[in-house]
This record gives sequence, structure tokens and C-alpha cells, in this order.
Amino acid sequence: MKDIVIAGIGMTGLGKMPERSVKDLSAEAVKLALSDACATVGDIEAAWFSNTRQQMLEGQNTIRGQIALRPLGFESIPICNVENACASGSSALYQAVTHIRAGMAEIVLVLGAEKMFFPEKRDAMFQAFMGGTDIYRLEEFTKNIEQTAIDMIPAELRNVDTGQRSFFMDSYAAQARLHMQTFGTTQAQLAMAAAKNHWHSTMNPLAQYQNDMSTEEVLNGRLISWPFTLPMCAPISDGAACAVVCSSSALKKLQKNGYDPKRAIKIRGIHLASGKNRAADDFANHIGRIAALGAYEQAGIDGQDVDVAEVHDATAYAEIQQIENLGLCEIGAGGAFTENGDSKLGGKTPVNPSGGLVSKGHPVGATGIMQLHELCTQLRGEAEKRQVENAKIAVAENGGGFYENEEAATVVTVLERQS
Repeated sequence: MKDIVIAGIGMTGLGKMPERSVKDLSAEAVKLALSDACATVGDIEAAWFSNTRQQMLEGQNTIRGQIALRPLGFESIPICNVENACASGSSALYQAVTHIRAGMAEIVLVLGAEKMFFPEKRDAMFQAFMGGTDIYRLEEFTKNIEQTAIDMIPAELRNVDTGQRSFFMDSYAAQARLHMQTFGTTQAQLAMAAAKNHWHSTMNPLAQYQNDMSTEEVLNGRLISWPFTLPMCAPISDGAACAVVCSSSALKKLQKNGYDPKRAIKIRGIHLASGKNRAADDFANHIGRIAALGAYEQAGIDGQDVDVAEVHDATAYAEIQQIENLGLCEIGAGGAFTENGDSKLGGKTPVNPSGGLVSKGHPVGATGIMQLHELCTQLRGEAEKRQVENAKIAVAENGGGFYENEEAATVVTVLERQS
């Protein structure tokens, strides 16, 4: 297969931005990515646009990518709209990569943008998440979630209504309790993962939250769904990210504009997976592990070759689970890996140096591209205070939706520094 690279990438800062629109956020991210790649609008031969909320919260549907990109000068080229829950951004990249591999284009654009914070539509904001599961089986899924490892919940908290619960936080909480029951993972270890990411985010000027938190402060946060407190859960976020993706041979065209090919980051492997029927405690066949093994096979590596990772920590537990799925440690050892400091900057394999979703932010349709922004920054040696020393191989895991015991879609991407 031909070599494919990320030539340029850019992202907005993250936060709650009631004054900004999807089009506005998109324009900023596109401008940054084109500049980073020394590319022009005319160089782009096709584009993919990732978004999950605009149709529900703004009423703009069906042609969201065309609406975002046409005003920026993108005319006549193919523009595809991608929605695949929280894995939408990485799914858009997956499609762009296959397009280039098929010889349909040489230089393309992948854009993810999300406007999630609408203070006047609070109920709609949270209702929008419900389409990310099988609504025909919602009652069944909810019952299973409520009963999963229920004995792990302290008796005095089993019937407490926190007023902050949601179906997706409850589903992650059920998975966390099962992991705790099976492997002895502790609530304190979950808090350590979150605290580590809050610390990482203090070094990321684009993060939504940039305040350090101790493990104790995380544990003492407002209860959401046991074992999760608020600092263990990703926030509502607005933001956008964009990548210029091309074949390695197309870099010659960008070099004429002043591009340094040493800054190009090779996409060594990418795999999109859906789940399979399995027992809830069959962790070896988790969707994240399926996606990781597929990407690793393409890349010719295993988890022990990874220098830095960005994983989809919609909750602190999700990070521990994905550390295991990526083979950074054995299945069941994610809690200990975290407690030992192995996932922290300076540790064996730093995870989420950006601050992760729990602190950097989680604008759903843009999240997958934002993970790649952090990893490209790391592989280029441009991460400053949060730089992982000598990073050469990086991995991103981006999952979304919920089906039975796990996410409904997951993409794992392996990146490599060229020089």
C-alpha cells in the first residue's frame, strides 16, 4: 500500500462557546491545517466532514460539510458527511485514507467540528446523546446496566439519585464495576487516571480545563454514577480540528510552497471495528482490542512498541480499559499500570498528554482529529512542557456509541515520526 501522511493539522481551543457556530469553528480549524501543510484550498481534491450534533441542536442536517466548506472556497470537489458517534472524526480519517489508497485523490481534507453547548437547550443537549445506542433496546440495555456488578456499589449509594446521571455515564460505570469485580481495580485508581490527565492539561493551552487536581480532589468531586465523580467524566465541549492528509508522493507539491517534509507524520496503520457478541467479562474480545490488533497488524508493531497514546477517556475507567486493549499492559493490569505512574508523563508509556477527554474536552465529532493533533505535535517534538521524550510511534484510540457491553464503533490509528 502507498504511504499516507498527515501533512498538516490544526485545532481550535476547546470550551463552552455560546457565541460561536459550527461554521465559525470549522473555518478556524481549516485555516490552521492548510497553513500547517503549506497548502491552499485549490490543492484539496476531496473532503470529509465529521459532526454529530448540528442537525439536532442547530437544525442543520444532510449537507453539513458542504455548508461548512463551500464558504471557504471548496468548490466542485467531493465532500462527504460522516457520523459515527464519538468515533466520527477518526472514521472520517479512515475513509479519507481508503480514498487515497484507492488512487482517487492525492491530497484531501478531514474536518471535525462540534457545537454542543446550548445553554438555552439544556434538555436537548443531553437528549442528543440517546441516539448513540439502540433505542429499540433501551429498556433492556438500561436494566442490564443497572444490574451489572451491583454489589460493588456501596449499599448506602445504590439508590441515590445524584441528579447528574445519564445513560452513557451509567453504561461506563457498569463496565467499570465489572472490571473492579473481575480484576480488583479500585475507585482510587480511576481517580489517579483522572488526576493525571487534569495535571497534563495544565500544560496544554488548548485544553478546556487547565487546573491541576489531586487524586483526593477527584475522589471528593460530586458523585455522578458510582464509581464516577464529576472530574472523572468528560465535559460538554465546543471545538473543531482539521487535518490535511496526502500520499507521501504528493509532498513534493507542498514542498514547492515551502513545506518541510520532515514534519509529515506517517499513518502506519488504521482500523475501524464494530463489536461482536461476547460475554460482558470477555475482555479479550472487546471492540477496542479488535481495533487495536487490526491497526497493529497493518503497522507491524505491538503495544510494547508504542511511545505515546491518546485514548478515548469519556470516563476515567475508559482510559484504564483502553490501556489494556492497546497492549500497553496485560488485560486486568490497567489499574496498576496507572497507579505505578506508567501512563504519566515521564512514565513507561504516557497516555493522554493532552489532558484527555476528561480535561482537554470532548467535542464529539472533532475528538478523533484532536487526538491526532496531539500525537502529531508529540511526534514533531513540538509539545513543549508536555513533550514525551524521543516519541517515534504513537497510537490513538477513538470509540463511540454503546451496544450491549461496549462501544458501537472504534478506530485505532498508528502514527510514526518520519525522521
